[in-house]
Amino acid sequence: MKVIICGAGQVGWQIARHLSGEQNDVTVVDSNPDLVRRATDTLDVQGIAGFASYPDILDRAGARDADMIIAATYSDEVNMVTCQVAHSVFGINRKIARLRSQSYLNAIYSDLYRRDHLPIDVVISPEREVAAAAMQRLSAPAAFDIETFMGGKAQFLGIRVDEDCPIVNTALRQLTDLFSTLRTIVVGIRREGTLFAPEAGDQLFAGDDCYLFTHVDDVARTMEIFGKTQKKRERVVVVGGGNVGLAVAKELEESAERIRVKVIERERKCAERAAETLERTIVLHGDGLDAALLNEAGIKRADAMLAVTDDDKTNMLAAVRAKAEGCSMAVALINDPTLVPLMEPLGIDAYINPRATTVSSILRHIRHGRVRQVYSIGDAEAEVIEAEVLSTSPMAGQRLRDIDFPEGVLVGAIMKGEEVVRPVGSTRIDEGDVVAIFAMSDDVPEVERLMQVSIDFF
Repeated sequence: MKVIICGAGQVGWQIARHLSGEQNDVTVVDSNPDLVRRATDTLDVQGIAGFASYPDILDRAGARDADMIIAATYSDEVNMVTCQVAHSVFGINRKIARLRSQSYLNAIYSDLYRRDHLPIDVVISPEREVAAAAMQRLSAPAAFDIETFMGGKAQFLGIRVDEDCPIVNTALRQLTDLFSTLRTIVVGIRREGTLFAPEAGDQLFAGDDCYLFTHVDDVARTMEIFGKTQKKRERVVVVGGGNVGLAVAKELEESAERIRVKVIERERKCAERAAETLERTIVLHGDGLDAALLNEAGIKRADAMLAVTDDDKTNMLAAVRAKAEGCSMAVALINDPTLVPLMEPLGIDAYINPRATTVSSILRHIRHGRVRQVYSIGDAEAEVIEAEVLSTSPMAGQRLRDIDFPEGVLVGAIMKGEEVVRPVGSTRIDEGDVVAIFAMSDDVPEVERLMQVSIDFF
């Protein structure tokens, strides 16, 4: 498949990395020659320096025979015009645009993106993706990573193994024997910075970051087994009232749990806009690093604090200050993946990477229709792929123990009809089953071969 990616920042680069690694013909376009050079030097892609919305630049990028264009530059307007030019001049079939401004995302203006108006097939909103990720974090506060699969019937969790964890130093096969009715599978372990897919004889050690699949009904029991306590979130403080903070606060306001929210915003205009937009949320004008203001917001009694300003270091410091003031859970928005290793030493409970959530969302829309969901882990180190098994798949009709999976691949959950089951060696994979597979990035092409699917547009 021939794909043009407009914008060579973190999101564009990650998408290019995924697609070029799977033998697609990828061209990256950016107005910054240094970013284009970085992409062409590190990835198997072609690069064009220039404005993505210019027809002659898109022509040089090969738009005449491209199958898809992904507009992920820093400008909403450039992304929109790029899709219009791609449609009107070059007839590109599939167009995806990243749009940040809430004005463009208002549901009452959704007709704007029809083919006879502004032809964008898929609109990705980083703010909405981050708000959804924040709600996921709050739903399982003891987990540092969480994503929902199988239509909400299964969850993918990241859990830190502590010294007092009841199952520390226990082999994974023993866990299966001890908790035979638990529908939970450990699919990944990060140990001393290295992520790998474990074998049955591997043990869990204190300090490990453990990735697992569990039936949604077994989440509470799984947390208990890992020594984690679940506490309902009733009071939340949000530091940062910009687009992301506003989206998060609105989600919290509209949730069925009646969560009480307070927002702290440094810029007066931004704070005033937030106060006008939000109905039940108290908005405080001031610095989220100010201990006195945090106390005024009730940080000691807060069940969680979300730091979602546009500055990573401010978010980290606000999270540290909130923990120091007595908040039980602090979540920071982190754009720079190199800062993630600092989370644990600083005592920050969880982080949200908006670029990773955007990349996962875009990948979900790029994949072939039989692939229902894709979730990127860490710095694109691994993927979780949820897909329907086709009759042409080499897996169809086989038992799990007989399928030749690569070492870095584990099946986390299987849905037969409406029922999610825990995969065991004797489980037979049938046509129409939906499987969720954890795969190290090098093994993704082999997973796609086994699933008999490929990167493609619908």
